[in-house]
Amino acid sequence: MFLPVIGDFTLVNLLVFAVGLIIIWIIVSIPVYIAAKLVIPNASFRDTMVATIFGPIIYVITLFGVDYFLGAVIGSQGYMWALILAFIGWVFVFKVSFRTGWLRALVIALVAILVFAFVSFLFGIVLGVMVQPPFLPLF
Repeated sequence: MFLPVIGDFTLVNLLVFAVGLIIIWIIVSIPVYIAAKLVIPNASFRDTMVATIFGPIIYVITLFGVDYFLGAVIGSQGYMWALILAFIGWVFVFKVSFRTGWLRALVIALVAILVFAFVSFLFGIVLGVMVQPPFLPLF
């Protein structure tokens, strides 16, 4: 049986990779769904899936774009502004996806972070697997 090779990936490897991404997308959506249900009782899992697919895209584009341009103008302080604006972009995606105001979208984002941290802590205790916190420069 011949399977076409693209780089080091076979078609089967690419299929497994795609299925893995979908599974991770669903798993990451669960804390956001829990947070959204706490804040907006009529939130749907479909809205959550939309938010969790576009949220990281907007976050990364904003983070790198703002850091690139502001970094050239104001130096290393540009990264901190990029983080703030990227988070605001992420909250905006929640605002649009859940059709709510800024305050509720912010609460959903913060509660989702707390739920994710709690679930990560539980996995760390039960399975010995922990999601590492991201690097966040404070200076």
